Amino acid sequence: MSRIHHRDFVSISGDISQKLQEAISECGPISKPQPHGLPLPVVMCRTIAGQQLSVQAARTIWSRVLADSQGDPLMQYLPSVEVAQLRTCGLSRAKGRSMKAIAEAFATDQLSENLLKRLPHTERSARLMEIWGVGQWTADMLGIFYFGERDIWPDTDLAVWKTLQRLTSGRRKTTLTAAKFSPQRSLLAKYMWRIADASPNKD
Repeated sequence: MSRIHHRDFVSISGDISQKLQEAISECGPISKPQPHGLPLPVVMCRTIAGQQLSVQAARTIWSRVLADSQGDPLMQYLPSVEVAQLRTCGLSRAKGRSMKAIAEAFATDQLSENLLKRLPHTERSARLMEIWGVGQWTADMLGIFYFGERDIWPDTDLAVWKTLQRLTSGRRKTTLTAAKFSPQRSLLAKYMWRIADASPNKD
């Protein structure tokens, strides 16, 4: 991210809350992440596996899934593995079932990356959420981190909205506050994640 964007965010946040302005200012510019190069269905499965978990716990569970696949491509491994086996890796039954549904969607050509990346976020989300276990949170994470959408506010992410609410006002909807940063709301979410990680009093 350019320093111009950072200066813009500091300026805009000053009109909203001094606490928000100070927190964003202390973060400094957020750099654009490098592409990870993983296929979409693999990223989807990894996102599902890490939902509502700490970064370390998510990494541990994902490493167990990869180890259990014994080097087979994930989209070949998942259709043949039982949900009960996935649970031994640390996944919940729902997450295991969702990952198998993603593999099935991939096998039936429902996850055409070329098509999905051309769709608006709302339409892409609707298509992705046709897959069992894929909800708005997963669609938003994919939109921000995989498809590189600039203007997504993931209001279903607890850390994002609680951090913004803490830095502004509990009486104002976070969607209204986030709207002031459009068309860069994805960047606002990244600031909130960084601030939440830095907070000594994380919920």
